[in-house]
Amino acid sequence: MARPRGGAGRVIPAIDTADPGRAEALARTLAPGCGAVKLGLELFTACGPEAVRRVAPVAPVFLDLKLHDIPNTVAGAVRSLLPLRPAMLTLHGAGGAAMMGAAREAAEAAGEARPILLAVTVLTSLDAGALAETGIAGGPVQQVLRLARLALGAGADGLVCSPREVGPIRDAFGEAPLLVVPGVRPAGSAVGDQVRTATPEEAVAAGADWIVVGRPITGAADPVAALAAIGGALA
Repeated sequence: MARPRGGAGRVIPAIDTADPGRAEALARTLAPGCGAVKLGLELFTACGPEAVRRVAPVAPVFLDLKLHDIPNTVAGAVRSLLPLRPAMLTLHGAGGAAMMGAAREAAEAAGEARPILLAVTVLTSLDAGALAETGIAGGPVQQVLRLARLALGAGADGLVCSPREVGPIRDAFGEAPLLVVPGVRPAGSAVGDQVRTATPEEAVAAGADWIVVGRPITGAADPVAALAAIGGALA
């Protein structure tokens, strides 16, 4: 999956539903105007691989399962997911270098069709206080950079981070890492449970490759128009 050059190709709508029919219908509706669609835990736990099989022929799939387990288990999960041909696949960077390396080795079995492996750094719902509750001091930026260095060194192709960390990651690692950025909300949209956010324009200006936008698109009265408005602002 090539790095996008601009506009709507940078936008990944998050299709968060437990209904595979709705997921497929939304994907068909939005695919002509976006770079990929995100399918996550809600759909996968409800319907399993079959839901991905229904969507994958319609649009490139960013499969956001945030795999996190011992290296052998994660490698096995990656091998099990390869037949679904996801364009992107997420793993928790906190799983460690051995886990990331095992995932990369397993993914290589797909050859040129292997998914882009993305290390999730710090969830966009966490702020410094929430991190401190888990024993992590120093705030999100420090932890994101720590996990970024570990994951990229272990074979990850890129990172998932909030818009707030895009600039620091580019300063530290340059243009090479692919950055997929959730926590993006058009001006005036409700932020929901996300605390480290920015507008689409701000995220892309900072250096995001793709931005993930969920409810402001899928919950809109006209999802196609909502997607087009976001993409148009990024042209």
